Amino acid sequence: MRYLPLSPEDRAAMLQRIGATSVEDFFQDVPNAARLDGPVEGLPLHKGELAVERHMQALAAKNRTASEGPFFVGCGAYKHHVPATVDHIIQRSEFLTTYTPYQPEIAQGTLQTLFEFQTQVAELTAMDVANASMYDGSTACAEAALMACRVTRRKRVVLSGGVHPHYAAATKTMCEAQGIEVVILPPAVDDEAALTDALTDDTACLIGQSPNVFGTVTDLSKVADAAHGKGALLVSVFTEAVALGLVPPPGEMGADIAVGEGQSIGNPLNFGGPYVGLFAAREKLTRQMPGRLCGETEDADGKRGFVLTLSTREQHIRRDKATSNICTNSGLCALAFTAHMTLLGGVGLERLARLNHEAACALAEALASVSGVEILTPRFFNEFAFRTPMNAEAVLAMLDEAGVVGGVRASRLFPGGHLDDVIICAATECTTEEDIEAYAAALKEIV
Repeated sequence: MRYLPLSPEDRAAMLQRIGATSVEDFFQDVPNAARLDGPVEGLPLHKGELAVERHMQALAAKNRTASEGPFFVGCGAYKHHVPATVDHIIQRSEFLTTYTPYQPEIAQGTLQTLFEFQTQVAELTAMDVANASMYDGSTACAEAALMACRVTRRKRVVLSGGVHPHYAAATKTMCEAQGIEVVILPPAVDDEAALTDALTDDTACLIGQSPNVFGTVTDLSKVADAAHGKGALLVSVFTEAVALGLVPPPGEMGADIAVGEGQSIGNPLNFGGPYVGLFAAREKLTRQMPGRLCGETEDADGKRGFVLTLSTREQHIRRDKATSNICTNSGLCALAFTAHMTLLGGVGLERLARLNHEAACALAEALASVSGVEILTPRFFNEFAFRTPMNAEAVLAMLDEAGVVGGVRASRLFPGGHLDDVIICAATECTTEEDIEAYAAALKEIV
């Protein structure tokens, strides 16, 4: 049985209907230099199922998971402990098989879950209202910029040099496609003053991050005041949701929109995804928010119920009138977030955050004792940048040989040469004293 069970007659009829002579017509815009003239070299034409399974297992065995030794990678994706209860809850058939509630009032359980998620995100960020999630933190950041432009009717967006480059790139791509000017400041460990200086009368929003990509915790209150003085909005970004258990949340710093990544709570690394974007805003901006929004109401009998409300998504109204053309939300990942947050509670989240900060302080102290190492991040939560006396890529490669995944080289995020000797590393509650000792000992041997 073919994967596409169409007869030659079926294909011919389809091609005739759209005015094409052959399937090759669909590829005429692809340059010849980019097209293969035969099978992929080194790839066999076919193998039996057992052989393919063995081959894929061999490839998978080359991966190293974050639990197989000392692991200090951060930069937007963090290794945290996910309780077994979370996996049990999200694998229940009621949750695992449910999809978009197109007849929403029937799916009361799904809607209540999303409502609870929104409540938790609003409390976590100290904002008035949150949506039912975005794809991830980067798309949430981009949507926040577009939202700010709609609210202010301006077309200039300024991003701090501490905003994660992937978030900045996603924002630039989505904004420039709509004729919005995007200004990304040079990378900086701490650029609060530079962000304020870049503010002009035609700026729709300033986008700052705390903790930023270098780990620096910044009070964005002055940035918010400056933005509001010019009629602009402040968008506050975070990549590490656990940090909000200790550091001032966006709402307390005067942010109008808060966006970030929720992977840290309830969601494992998963070799890159899927993750869950968090999006919250002030109540007066609710009607301009992108994505899905669940509301609480009462039915005809006065019983508590849930509905999709203020649905200005492209599936409900004309695309050009929609607040967003993102068609879905990360429902299962949002459920994992909600399950974990419910288990933690406010006190548990604060304790978890303290464990993270203590581990990072211990790591910074151990690495700073290595000759030639300079800690660059002045105020951090569980992540910081440090300079080595050698090329960072070479240092990380040698650390890997020693069994330590030492972090992310800054030049990977900011190519150009001036950060070639900088490493960004993170420690969480999963980091042990033995892990830290192994890192410091290996780094000392290398440098």
